[in-house]
Amino acid sequence: MGEQLSQHTTLRLGGPAQELLTHTDPATWPDLAHAARRHPNPPCTLGGGSNILAADAGYPGLVIRMATTGISARAVGDGAVEVTVQAGEPLQHLVRYTVAEHLSGIEYLAGIPGSVGAAPVQNSGAYGQQIADTLTAVTAHDWRSGQIVHLPATSCGFGYRTSRFKTEPGRWTILAVTLRLTRSRHAAPVTYQHLADTLGVPLGTRPPLAEPVDGVLADRRSRGLLLPIDGPDARQVGSVFLNPPLTPNQAAMVGASGGPLNRHDSTDGRQIVRASAGWLLQQCGHHPGQRLAPGVYCSTRRTLTLVASDGATATAFATALRTLASQVMRQTGIRLRPEPVMVGHHI
Repeated sequence: MGEQLSQHTTLRLGGPAQELLTHTDPATWPDLAHAARRHPNPPCTLGGGSNILAADAGYPGLVIRMATTGISARAVGDGAVEVTVQAGEPLQHLVRYTVAEHLSGIEYLAGIPGSVGAAPVQNSGAYGQQIADTLTAVTAHDWRSGQIVHLPATSCGFGYRTSRFKTEPGRWTILAVTLRLTRSRHAAPVTYQHLADTLGVPLGTRPPLAEPVDGVLADRRSRGLLLPIDGPDARQVGSVFLNPPLTPNQAAMVGASGGPLNRHDSTDGRQIVRASAGWLLQQCGHHPGQRLAPGVYCSTRRTLTLVASDGATATAFATALRTLASQVMRQTGIRLRPEPVMVGHHI
């Protein structure tokens, strides 16, 4: 068997891949795609591994680690700039690049770990921005047809923390992403109160472009939302559950109990109300630092982040997720869905 997936995930969990190839040069993609045909199973694609729970048994096929980098930009008129980014480029490098070039549109994504290629899969977002807001096209290899395709944003099936790349696992490997950003020295309006408080500005303010990046990082750090490089909370994947959508009765129940509610419009124009998954866990008696399974704990900073320590296994981590979701369902009737992507069998 091949290389351990635990070496390529932030949880540091996961057994061996049958074969692992690192893709660094876009020009060599045809050779790698040809090599993938040796395997009966579709390849698994990894970026930074910051949202992956890999099985203890590993992956019975090819794992492709995307490490291509590069950013190019061209003006397209009316102050808009089209930015094309290779899939392996860290998302944080892209955010820093856009701020340095006075390009607005993804500044509030500062602090989100992972690669640019992974961002469309989850439709990564924070503080009122999501990657789908500015994404115009994705270049991907379609393993079903064996061809490289160029998908416009309208064909990507974007929703709250989802896309067709997530709902059709194994079909796609994202090779590059194209965004349409706006040349500006000011950020998009601040729409989150706790960020406005951190920046010391009223809601709706458009601060100088670099300021919200520093504010986002400070706010995320204060709430335990940055992926630490060391310490007791280092082995994690961030939030482990999506904020669940609520029925009107559930929303009334959560609101009456003082729970935070988030409202947003869906792709079909309906308004969706979501509860805080972390608040629901705490209502069920869970707390930061709590032991959940052998080697698996709530982080020391927040209940919604689970961390692995010595003795942890992917099986124990997955069991902890199922146990938490079952308790919330039993006590509130609200279904929690895990956010990490499961890789391999027997999880």
